[in-house]
Amino acid sequence: SFRRNEPDVAAHSRGTSFIKASEYNPTNARAIKEWLPPRGELYSKLMANPNKKQELFHNIDSKVNADEISKNTIQPPLGYALAQLNGVYVLSQTQDGLIVVDMHAAHERILLEKLRTQLQVNGVTSQNLLIPIEIEVNDILWDIVREHESELSQLGLTLAAIDDGKIVINAVPMLLKTANIEKMVVDVLAELSKYGNTNVLSEHQEDILATMACHTAVRANHQLNLTEMNAILRDMEQTERSNYCNHGRPTWFKLTMHDLDGMFMRGK
Repeated sequence: SFRRNEPDVAAHSRGTSFIKASEYNPTNARAIKEWLPPRGELYSKLMANPNKKQELFHNIDSKVNADEISKNTIQPPLGYALAQLNGVYVLSQTQDGLIVVDMHAAHERILLEKLRTQLQVNGVTSQNLLIPIEIEVNDILWDIVREHESELSQLGLTLAAIDDGKIVINAVPMLLKTANIEKMVVDVLAELSKYGNTNVLSEHQEDILATMACHTAVRANHQLNLTEMNAILRDMEQTERSNYCNHGRPTWFKLTMHDLDGMFMRGK
């Protein structure tokens, strides 16, 4: 009889489990059903008449076939989430080990790169606020709103300087709509105030976008479900420079099964 794996995270997310490639036997009907993708001529023939499995498979080398079939179950590079550790780290299982992700640092990088891409195309996509927000700022920041209206608009921020010391926030970047909007706006204005009036956006893009991204990235102790954790992992795989956060710190590291076996002195 066949032995099933310990619960495999990729399989768990689909509500099923798989037989190992090394245990695959082309004469076993259950192995055939579990390993073959539910499509294709061979699968259709087998499902139409399971008793013909010997005829269909008798000339197939089981080792080669297992290697071929194992490709169908290869996990993504960063694997599938298992759990969240102390509200700070995402633990993910890969085919050959465990990955630990700093979820805030990783999410910061994902947001920064998305904002950068939008800015380089047509400016950061904004969303109008249903109810504009009015806040008080100091004279320096009030002047920044007046002097950098165009740059702020490219960043997805539609601001207006009204009475002395007051500004109105009419729109914010769509990616950052869950941020603490008032604090984000003040911090972005403060960032702009450091650089003067010339080419501020082209010369200091990284710092300004990093400030914006930091306000929306998931925080420590923010509880994520498995779907949300896996979404971060998939975004990391598609994001440039996702190995490091916006401040240069690593976003993840990996322990292979070999590393773990060595820690427990297995096989010695």
